[in-house]
Amino acid sequence: MADATLTDIYRYPVKSMMGETLNDAALTAAGIPGDRAWAVRDEQRGGIRGGKKIPQLMTLAARTGPAAPSITAPDGESAAANSEHINAWLSDKLAHPVTLWPLLPAAQLDHYRRGAPDTEDFEQELRTVFGRLPNEPLPDLTGFEELFEFESPPGTYFDAFPLSIMSQQSLHNMNQLARTSEFDVRRFRPNLLVDIPDSKDSFPEQAWVGATISIGGATLRVESTCPRCSMTTHGFDDLPRDTDIMRALVEHSSGNLGIYASVVTPGEVKPGDLINISQA
Repeated sequence: MADATLTDIYRYPVKSMMGETLNDAALTAAGIPGDRAWAVRDEQRGGIRGGKKIPQLMTLAARTGPAAPSITAPDGESAAANSEHINAWLSDKLAHPVTLWPLLPAAQLDHYRRGAPDTEDFEQELRTVFGRLPNEPLPDLTGFEELFEFESPPGTYFDAFPLSIMSQQSLHNMNQLARTSEFDVRRFRPNLLVDIPDSKDSFPEQAWVGATISIGGATLRVESTCPRCSMTTHGFDDLPRDTDIMRALVEHSSGNLGIYASVVTPGEVKPGDLINISQA
């Protein structure tokens, strides 16, 4: 396999909000410490929710603070995640009734159980979540069955696994294939951005699925490709809403971009670390 290097590390302290770039990270079994450590609960329909259901979340930014993340709204106002008025403040900024929660123990299953769907038509609900048109195939969700019942694996606020990885080459390739859209890394929220410069594959990290890789002092197991959802099409910061993002993903990459990984051996990683494929 082609040589690869870690170029950027990202952490998202609150699920579905914009995050922060790190100079290094000590990966653990739970991924990057502080990543997706908080999330909002929809007090109208129930359940922990992300940008799939409350896209306004993507317009807010969260940064790690001494005791809890600091959240900044598009109007520049900020509030600490653990402040007394945070629920009212967030509900106002999102124009939707929510409460903000830190991670709870995995045994508290009701906390992680999905809220009411927008429709009782299961296929239509999936099409809405994944931004798929009636003539487009739904993603292969084999291995993700737990998420039919829970918003995230209980005890976490991750979409599926502790880490997501994406290559610069995949983003560049999609920008070449869909020139009227902007495949900006911020739309896809990876934890690790990597450079695989000599690969001849359009989406080179996909070849790592099923492999064990080492980065710095950590060892990771690549679990799956990453099926993309409607979050990638929403507008936030200087990025416009663009449903053509999903049209291009479906056409050129079966709706997938990037990969999911779990941590086998905890360890420190930093930009510039070489990535070794130790097993396929």
